[in-house]
Amino acid sequence: DFLDKERPDRIVELGVQEHNAAALAGAMSADGIVTFFADFGVFGIDETFNQHRLNAINNTNLKVVVTHCGIDVGEDGKTHHALNYIGAPLAWYGFKVIVPADPNQTDRVVRYIAKEYGNFVVAVGRSKVEPVRKEDGSLFFDENYEFMYGRMDILRDGTDGVIYAIGSAVPYALKAHEILKSKGVNFAVINVSCPYDLDEEVLRKYSNFVVTVEDHNVLNGLGSLIAQKLFEMRILPGQFIKLGLNDFPVSGEAKLLFEIYGLSGERIAETILSKLQ
Repeated sequence: DFLDKERPDRIVELGVQEHNAAALAGAMSADGIVTFFADFGVFGIDETFNQHRLNAINNTNLKVVVTHCGIDVGEDGKTHHALNYIGAPLAWYGFKVIVPADPNQTDRVVRYIAKEYGNFVVAVGRSKVEPVRKEDGSLFFDENYEFMYGRMDILRDGTDGVIYAIGSAVPYALKAHEILKSKGVNFAVINVSCPYDLDEEVLRKYSNFVVTVEDHNVLNGLGSLIAQKLFEMRILPGQFIKLGLNDFPVSGEAKLLFEIYGLSGERIAETILSKLQ
């Protein structure tokens, strides 16, 4: 709405023409214009898959920003769940995917991709989320925070194991940390905003009992990428658990769906405790 009023000359609205919009946005970006293509995840990733493949082939400079990703869609119907916002762009060679953890990190990410040449996907959910905070209550991504591509954020430290979480799953991972801590189990929580470029130093340090949490297709998302990376590094965790989506989810409120599919804080903690026992 702000841009509509202040800079209507900088907006091109094409309605229900996602394929056309993705192709046009890519062409504009290749012609020297910093171009953002914004859409729902299911349309901006799945529906326009081939357009972005062609954009990648043509070395565009496109910034794909998609919302309503994963199961944080609301009651829009099960056809609107974008479950491959990490997996699908792997086929678009050269694209980088960033999945911020909260509004403050999202702000820095958008500023970062605007000034960096290349193709990017920024994927977020639909819900308004609270900023991530440190254990003392202060903002984690505060006014001094600077986004660095490929850096993992250690939100909570721990020695009994680690939860690697991404995007909308981060608040639930933090809740699981609290529940586990109350039971004498101390798991680190690490925000992985750049799933294609994983920090080997962090993976090496936090690799004894590994849990990955994502509201994404569990077969080709964060868990699979971390497993592959650990294998390449010749690291074999004592336990490795991938939590994600194994089927097309039903439609409903996000919090309810995270509970149903084992991704709520309580369900994550329950799964970890069952393996410890």
